[in-house]
Amino acid sequence: MTNSKKLKWGILSTANIAKGKLIPAIHASNSSMVYGVASRNLAQAEKFAQETNIPNAFGSYQALLDDPSIDIIYNPLPNHLHVPWTIKAIEAGKHVLCEKPIGLDVAEVEQLIAVADKHPQLKIMEAFMYRFHPQWTLAKQLIEAGEIGTVHTIDAAFTFHNVDPENVRNMPNIGGGGMMDIGCYCISATRFLLGKEPKKVMGSLVMDTNFGVDKHANAILDFGDVKTSFFCSTQSESSQRVYIVGETGSLTIEYPFYQPDDCQAELTVRHDQVKTVHKVENCDQYVFQVDALANAVNNKLATPTPLTDALANMKVIDGIFASDKKQNWVVL
Repeated sequence: MTNSKKLKWGILSTANIAKGKLIPAIHASNSSMVYGVASRNLAQAEKFAQETNIPNAFGSYQALLDDPSIDIIYNPLPNHLHVPWTIKAIEAGKHVLCEKPIGLDVAEVEQLIAVADKHPQLKIMEAFMYRFHPQWTLAKQLIEAGEIGTVHTIDAAFTFHNVDPENVRNMPNIGGGGMMDIGCYCISATRFLLGKEPKKVMGSLVMDTNFGVDKHANAILDFGDVKTSFFCSTQSESSQRVYIVGETGSLTIEYPFYQPDDCQAELTVRHDQVKTVHKVENCDQYVFQVDALANAVNNKLATPTPLTDALANMKVIDGIFASDKKQNWVVL
């Protein structure tokens, strides 16, 4: 970083992802510090602030946005509040890191982009933290270097088991369901690896009749010369994997999205029966995400993951939902 101003972050809510991942990452970062946290209940915000070593607590989200000391807002609110409160943060002059998916549908993301375009000095980024892990940089390098030849297909899976009716992922009116929560990762990863957008998609969902959200989803993305597929589920054994098959070899990413704390990232390349394992340094991808956004802010660089990328990902999500209803391919 050529400009080393330590940026002050405000945390919009006391969400678990903030407490468990993002706040520790900001504390560990050399580029940033946590300045304050907001809750709709001041006592809850003060308790959370004490538990997470944050110096300031706010009794409303707007009060946090109104504090002129804050540079960046982290928005981990439920999905239906991503766009409304990110827009409020932009209008308050703040940069924003917003959890995925950044909107409920394409129309919402386009609304957000329209506001963001009026404030080009602000960096607004969707929080796909996995892209900042060096294993993904290495995976792209291996593919581009021809290590497995021309890529023919990519298959991804991301699953966990959650049947808690009070969990936001199981609430249909606020953007719940597996596609929005984890299917978005599978889509993002495929687009990232191939460096282009699918032409059409086909999706099939299994709905939970009690919750009213998708509990299983299968999808095919047609990129023209490459077809990819994925499975996501909120009611299956926890698992994750990305498997890339090429003309002369294959590449497997065993922990593509969430790295267990005690696990070293590994990429496995196979050529017939010969296996090569590439070990990747232990790291905190959330710290890398924080530093990347702070670097863009401090040095007036392009946003690491721009809103155009968020829009492209949401187009695929919308297409998969539409395909399930039509029971046919949907052209994007």
